[in-house]
Amino acid sequence: MAKVKIAELREKSQAELTQTLDQYKRELLDLKVQQVAGAAAAKSSKIRDMRKNIARVLTAITQQTRDAARAEYAGKKYIPKELRVKKTRALRRALTKEELSRKTLRQRKKEAHFSRRQYAIKA
Repeated sequence: MAKVKIAELREKSQAELTQTLDQYKRELLDLKVQQVAGAAAAKSSKIRDMRKNIARVLTAITQQTRDAARAEYAGKKYIPKELRVKKTRALRRALTKEELSRKTLRQRKKEAHFSRRQYAIKA
């Protein structure tokens, strides 16, 4: 079996993908039986290709389910952790822009009463 293209898999529906997955798994099983029976070394490369094809199909299935979940949670207040942006731990815990721009009452009074002095410097 030739290498399957991920772009072709993305166009298929979930049911078609599960059918292709079952088909690839059956073919892999047949290839492994032939390998045990003592077939040529060329079968090992076909086994590798089949395993990679199975991985591609599983990847396409996962992508479709995640896209569906993202569409379902779009615009909602809370999003499941596996759909959130990963970033780094420090970035996730950093203050937001609103939190950074907030000032205490004391700071606002200080800025209102003692504004920054501007000097006219003669050159």
